Amino acid sequence: MSEEKSRKKEKQPVIEYNNKKYIRIPVKTHVIMKEDNIADVVKKYTQEVLKEEDIVFISEKAVAITQGRAFPLDEIKPRPLARFLSRYVTKTKAGIGLGIPETMEMALRECGVVKILFAAVVGFLGKLIGRRGDFYRIAGYKASSIDGPTPNTLPPYNRYVVLGPENPDKIARQISESVKAEVAIVDINDLGGNILGTSRETMDRKGLLGILKDNPLGQCSEQTPIGIIRRLED
Repeated sequence: MSEEKSRKKEKQPVIEYNNKKYIRIPVKTHVIMKEDNIADVVKKYTQEVLKEEDIVFISEKAVAITQGRAFPLDEIKPRPLARFLSRYVTKTKAGIGLGIPETMEMALRECGVVKILFAAVVGFLGKLIGRRGDFYRIAGYKASSIDGPTPNTLPPYNRYVVLGPENPDKIARQISESVKAEVAIVDINDLGGNILGTSRETMDRKGLLGILKDNPLGQCSEQTPIGIIRRLED
């Protein structure tokens, strides 16, 4: 069984969190492109499915693509510093991260050279004492949200670098107004994730992360950048 098929098989629609059960409904869409309006896309594919009190969650990658924040690999020219730093990034099964020169180059552009260098130094010192995660803690979500290409990524984005979305809270509010439901923009992979934006400040981000912790949308070629959270009756 391939790794991709194995991951898909492991995904279960229902999860229990804090003694409550929720179903996560993946929503398949067309291949989202720069020309799409993300609010229109979400409305188109969820309007026949949404029920009262549902929460819509959207992959940060889909949002970023519609903001023009996806860049073909062959258009990114990494500087020597990007090539050097990328060699020391820990590779994981969840994705490339900043482990190739092109993604590291985009991190340098997004976050600034000084911040990335400082994060690299702190991250190196942290590893010496057995502590991980310092690099991304310092560099911030702009660095951790950068998605690099992988063989299982949906084409054409298997040859793209996609940055994190801009103004995720604002975008979540705009989508919420369109679909008449609460909205979260999420960055979730098979190792964990973050809630980047919510349509309402008081939404329980920790709870949302707990409900989505197993990455129910997948991260390969499922073509399901949108999902719906629905609480099940006891």
